[in-house]
Amino acid sequence: MDKTTIITRFPPSPTGYLHLGGARTAIFNWLYARHTGGRFILRIEDTDVERSTQESVDAIFEALDWLGIDWDEGPYYQSKRFDVYKEHIARMIDSGHAYYCTCTPEQVEQMRNAARESGGKPKYDGTCRDKNLKQQDGAVVRFKAPLTGSTVVDDKIRGPIAFANTELDDFIIARGDGSPMYNLAVVVDDITMNINTIIRGDDHISNTPKQILLYQALGCDVPDFGHVPMVLGHDKSRLSKRHGAMSVTAYRDMGYHPDAMLNFLVRLGWSHGDQEFFTRAELIEKFNLEHIGRSAGVFNPEKLLALNGEHIRAAATPDLVPHLLPFLKAKGIAAEPGDYLNGVIDTLKPRSKTFIEMADGAGFYFQEKPVYDAQAAAKFLKSDLLAPMKQLTDAISQTETFDETSLEDLFKKVMEDADLKFGKIAQPVRVALTGGTVSPGIFEMMIALGKSRVVSRLKDAVLFMETGVSAAK
Repeated sequence: MDKTTIITRFPPSPTGYLHLGGARTAIFNWLYARHTGGRFILRIEDTDVERSTQESVDAIFEALDWLGIDWDEGPYYQSKRFDVYKEHIARMIDSGHAYYCTCTPEQVEQMRNAARESGGKPKYDGTCRDKNLKQQDGAVVRFKAPLTGSTVVDDKIRGPIAFANTELDDFIIARGDGSPMYNLAVVVDDITMNINTIIRGDDHISNTPKQILLYQALGCDVPDFGHVPMVLGHDKSRLSKRHGAMSVTAYRDMGYHPDAMLNFLVRLGWSHGDQEFFTRAELIEKFNLEHIGRSAGVFNPEKLLALNGEHIRAAATPDLVPHLLPFLKAKGIAAEPGDYLNGVIDTLKPRSKTFIEMADGAGFYFQEKPVYDAQAAAKFLKSDLLAPMKQLTDAISQTETFDETSLEDLFKKVMEDADLKFGKIAQPVRVALTGGTVSPGIFEMMIALGKSRVVSRLKDAVLFMETGVSAAK
């Protein structure tokens, strides 16, 4: 097996959505291939016909696409490769590494019970091992496992792990209908797809010695294995829905940035010094197998949320547009990519932890006229502030420069003339422009709105202060 070019794979079963643990496995394999200049292969393990669905396949593609994980080959489908598996099964029978077995499930269960009662390991006792049976209806194919010695997994993460061959039985590699079992199918896939590096969850460790024996029986080099600890919930139990272990795309729909999710999942088991925040390019540059830890990563939703805010702040504004637009649309806001939306995002980036928060904060920018909060209007749009509000409105409408410096100067002039502190004029302006008392910084928000919108909204507020009638009604 040529290991000069690293070839990794991600082989999900399409029996449900892509969960966080599966996504992390995909990311580790993808990053290692990209870091080494290797290849990343996608394979759909859909031999479980009853549970596999096209809907799940589509959901897996959708999640990988959102995370930005691309593949160099595939997707391959196990359901379309049965001829390949049958060929390899026949080779193993011909070479004496496998045999037909006609023992019924009930007979095998009796063997296991007898072994338990005698203090032995409950396993198949080899009844058909040396019978040289021919193919017949209902006969399974078993692998002829070695009876002595040990099989060693040279794990790139956990170190060498030895399994006594006496712990293994002659496991089934093909069912009575000729369809392959999991361990046979994945080994044949990995051989024929030239996979030389397998990074997967440590729940697969028990399969690994069986798979190594299959490689050896087929006369093929054994790939490098690395088994990653599971992801745990905050209470150190296996991650489940109650911990927030939803589908990957559920986090997209909750307003998370894909780079933040990528960053977060990689850090659940891998480290690079004390660094927590990584761009996608940094992860590709720095990722390796040596720094994958042996202890389980703990899912912390608060850390994910904080990291998401960091990625939103660090991102180039135009890059945030496609992520934000669906959330604006969901709120009935028909925003278009361009300078105006970019300016809006610039004001919201520093104070948004999710795209939902950003969309919520963006609402007033896209209203034709803001709707005043009743309490805010009663408190700040009062007649005793009418004169300074008129003065400010006239000054802004007449100014030729509309930037932060000129706006500050205009505010200062009004404050001096009316003997007001900044807050006394800023809050009425904020209510006039947004309808409420919370917004981005007053000057950056005004610049994002633009002079014409600001003047129009200030004039409406002056009218309201004079008449008590809102222009939005």
